[in-house]
Amino acid sequence: MSGMGRREFITLLGGAAVAWPMVADAQTATPVIGFLDSRSPDALADRLRGFRLGLKLAGYAEGENVAVVYRFAENQAERLPALAVELVRLPVAVIVASGGPNVAFASKAATTTIPIVFLHGEDPVRSGLVASLARPSGNLTGINFVNRELAAKQLALLRELVPVATRCAVLVNPATVATTETTLRDVEPAAVAMGLQIHIVRASTSREIDAAFAAIVSERSSALFVAADPFFSSRRVQLSLAAMRHAVPAIYSGREYAEVGGLMSYGSDITDAYRQIGVYAGRILKGAKPADIPVVQADKFELIINAQTARTLGITVPQSMLVAADEVIE
Repeated sequence: MSGMGRREFITLLGGAAVAWPMVADAQTATPVIGFLDSRSPDALADRLRGFRLGLKLAGYAEGENVAVVYRFAENQAERLPALAVELVRLPVAVIVASGGPNVAFASKAATTTIPIVFLHGEDPVRSGLVASLARPSGNLTGINFVNRELAAKQLALLRELVPVATRCAVLVNPATVATTETTLRDVEPAAVAMGLQIHIVRASTSREIDAAFAAIVSERSSALFVAADPFFSSRRVQLSLAAMRHAVPAIYSGREYAEVGGLMSYGSDITDAYRQIGVYAGRILKGAKPADIPVVQADKFELIINAQTARTLGITVPQSMLVAADEVIE
C-alpha cells in the first residue's frame, strides 16, 4: 500500500471507528481510543504493532471490541491543540499521547476528565505533567522512557567505535526547547570527561538538516550525536543518508535509524514502551483510574549496530561491541 494510500486507509479506519459507538446502544457500545501523534503514520509501523499487542494483552482487539481513532499532526506541532480538542469532542474514552512532550501537553490542555496515557522522554514530574511517578493524580499516566539521560552512554559507545574522534557534532532540534536543554546539559559534561570537543548544530526542518551537515563537514567534526527527537525520527532516512554521504559516523537514539542505514543506535526499546502503553489504555478501559496507575520508567535498552554501514564507512566494529549488541544488521 503506498504511503498516501495507507494514510487514507488509516483515516478511513478512523472515520469508521467514530461511527460504531453512535449506532450501538449504551450497553454494548464499542469503546473508542483516540491516538494522537505528532508525526505521520508511516513513521510508526513498529510502534503501532507494539501498541496493538499491548491492547491484546489487556483483552482488546482493534476492530473487534475496541475502536481506535488516529490523528497525526504530520510534524506540524501547531496542529496538535486542535487535534486534541477534536478527540475530546468525539468523545473518546482514553487518549494516547505519543510523539514528544508537545502531544502530552496539548492533550492535557484539552481535557481534565478524559484519561490520557502518554509517552514522555523527559522527567514527567519535573516537566509538570504529573504530580509524582507513583501517584500521578489528575487524568494522566504513562511511560517515561529515559532516552535523553543516556547521552553519556551514547557518547561512550560512539567513542568506542570511532576512537580517533576528537571533535563530535551534536544535532539538536531548537523547536523542542526542553529536549534540547536536557540533551545539552547531559552531553556537555560527558564530552568534557572524555576529552571530546563538541560542536552544536541545530535543525528543525529538512533544509536545515542539509545545512547542519554542511556545517559538520566545514567544522571537521569526526563523529555525530543525534539527539532523541520525534522530528529527527521522522527524517531518519535523510539523516542516515547524509551521514553516509559525508562519511560521518553517527549514533542515534532508536532502532528505526539503524534499520534504515544509520550506523548505530542506543536507547529505550520503543516498541516495548508502546506495548506498555497499549496495556495501560486497556486497563483504563476496564475502569482503572490514571491517578492510581504509576508512571512506568522504561527499563529495556537496546544497542543496534548496522554492520553494512560500518563496512561502507571503513569502520571495524570491535568484537566486544558486536557481542554487546542486541542486534547486528548485516
